[in-house]
Amino acid sequence: MDRKIEKKRISKGKLVLIGGVLLVVAFVIYTLFFLDSRSSETVNTDQILIHEVTESAFQEFIEVSGTVQPLRSTILDAVEGGVVQEVMVESGEMVEQGDTLLVLSNSNLQLSVMQQEAGIYDQINNVRNSRLNLEQNHLRLREELANAETQMALLEPRFRRDSALYENNLISEQEFEETRHNYRFQQRRYELNYESYQKDSLQMQNQLVQLDNSEERMWQSLEGVQQILTNLVVTAPISGQLSTVELNQGQSVSQGERLGQIDQLDGFKIRVEIDEFYLSRVTAGLEGSFPFAGSRYNLVITRLFPVIQDGRFQVDMDFTGEVPEGIRRGQSVRVRLELGDQTQAVLLARGGFYQQTGGSWIYRVDDSGERAYRQQIRLGRGNTQYFEVLEGLNPGDKVITSGYDTFSNSEVLILN
Repeated sequence: MDRKIEKKRISKGKLVLIGGVLLVVAFVIYTLFFLDSRSSETVNTDQILIHEVTESAFQEFIEVSGTVQPLRSTILDAVEGGVVQEVMVESGEMVEQGDTLLVLSNSNLQLSVMQQEAGIYDQINNVRNSRLNLEQNHLRLREELANAETQMALLEPRFRRDSALYENNLISEQEFEETRHNYRFQQRRYELNYESYQKDSLQMQNQLVQLDNSEERMWQSLEGVQQILTNLVVTAPISGQLSTVELNQGQSVSQGERLGQIDQLDGFKIRVEIDEFYLSRVTAGLEGSFPFAGSRYNLVITRLFPVIQDGRFQVDMDFTGEVPEGIRRGQSVRVRLELGDQTQAVLLARGGFYQQTGGSWIYRVDDSGERAYRQQIRLGRGNTQYFEVLEGLNPGDKVITSGYDTFSNSEVLILN
């Protein structure tokens, strides 16, 4: 007869084991594919700044400090040292060209000038004596030439008569030879005197020119020496506003010491200092502007000083339009210097993040607004407000722009 076969049931222990294995497999799969294993930390949103990346017109510029200066200034230096005898004009007053500003005294200089004048006068007298000797010698040669010419003229008729008489045998040969020798001697004497006179004339002309030039230079030197004493009286080379250091009667002033300057107040310029990092990008013609008394005034670079000192170089900027009223020499202004033309660009607001990342990455907030992830980026130009984004971000992205120094370098921020 048939026998019923019963199915074997799985024991409760095996079911527990199989369930455990499935749980382990599920956990591993979840960990590998669904669980975010990156380091994270929780951040309070009240302690961070979040900005949205935008696309707009971008103008690269830098903020630099400038000083107001007059367009034209003349420096006053002490040409000669001395003791202040009298101060004629005080600092800040308006002066006219030629006005006496300061009188100095210097007894040693006065004595030295007198000695130099005496020496130059002696040299001038020596030149004049040399000229007189040349002229006297020339006159003596001229007198000798005239005497030789006269003697030759006197002997010439006699020589002709004796020649005719000798040909007719009316005088002896000895008498004729004596006459002929005397006449030829006078001819030779005249020729030598004439040659000497010609050479002396040419040489005397050259020497006279040299003596005249020497005397002229001596007179110029004398004027220069006499001018030394006039340098003790400081006068205004131009008209304008005088600015001097404090000078008191009896005060000693050294040669070359800066006494002050005179400014022509018919215009102003701005002398600007710029970091040497921008030296290759700053050229004449770049424009800038600065605010003053509620208005903004435009400038343009007209002159560059390429000498770098303490990591900075200077440029002069002139006003392209109206000059602000009430501006004063020495006043400091903050100039916005434009380094290029305006272009369309993806813009990222400046913030403290740049100090930690150097602009190589940033925390980008996800669409939910609950998390922020590290995002590699590449920045280009910048100004005081924005960076130009070249790679890594798109318009509409939200990023954390505040400083990251309080974060523990986590890859994910959980925004609370």
